Amino acid sequence: MATTDSTILVLGGTGTVGSRIVSQLTALRQPVLGASRKGTGDQGVGVVFKWQDRATWDNPFKAAAVATTNNDDSGSGGSGSGSIRAVYLIAPPVLDSAGVMMEFVDFARAKGVRRFVLQSASAIESGGPAMGMVHAYLRELGQQGEVDWAVLRPTWFQQNFQQPRHVQTIKEEGKIYSATSDGKIPWVSADDIAAVAVQVLTSPSPHNTEYLVLGPELLSYRDIAETLSEVLGRRIVHVDLTSDDMEKLHQSFGMPEDYSRMMGSLDTAIKQGQENRTNDVVELLTGSAPARFRDFAESNKAIWAQS
Repeated sequence: MATTDSTILVLGGTGTVGSRIVSQLTALRQPVLGASRKGTGDQGVGVVFKWQDRATWDNPFKAAAVATTNNDDSGSGGSGSGSIRAVYLIAPPVLDSAGVMMEFVDFARAKGVRRFVLQSASAIESGGPAMGMVHAYLRELGQQGEVDWAVLRPTWFQQNFQQPRHVQTIKEEGKIYSATSDGKIPWVSADDIAAVAVQVLTSPSPHNTEYLVLGPELLSYRDIAETLSEVLGRRIVHVDLTSDDMEKLHQSFGMPEDYSRMMGSLDTAIKQGQENRTNDVVELLTGSAPARFRDFAESNKAIWAQS
């Protein structure tokens, strides 16, 4: 693992995966900045960054310069360059995000950033919509020798069941809703995604490839409900909705209509078997087997407990 005084920037640094990357890098004593809209973060490593406010894009670079200057003043041997050597890209929660993300890649390149790691999704191929366009752009820049890059394409997170809509229906109704029928998913832990990210962000040699980041077992929503039933000691059932009804349910929890349509289409893809696959990427890159859903459920069962 490379160690240097230059900084790793994690966009979405307070989110499900980003916060874990920041934590893991901090534990490894790697200089890191977690960027978010509010600029809060663990251990004083937060900086304000807003995708739609380009005036904030320079904030991480200024913060890196200040941190390096402070290190130099304390005699700790900082490089003095204030450089950011790698950026972890997490898209804003809007469908039309590719343009602004590619613009930021060029902004960061002009600041001297060489390595970019994009968090995309297992359902989005290079050149596809949203992150797929950013994926293709990084690949093109890499082929031209202008950047080092990697794209992580994780499947659905185990931590999704900590989201308010799932917590509410599990606690209050004993139900999980989807439009996936018996479609299987290799649910992956956000901790494992972060561990893979840390490896590709810090490795001495660039990866210049994409990775499907998958969990160790294929489970349908019905399987998830059965596991939660066993862990919680009460019956949890999966309710299989139509795609239209699933979109309406998403909207009832405040999801925008266009985003709910996209989520409905992803459920349809799962139903048709798109996520029915596993691999050994997590273990190959991190040296540890990926976490199983039952272990996640056992560790977090208090959040679904009825009061």
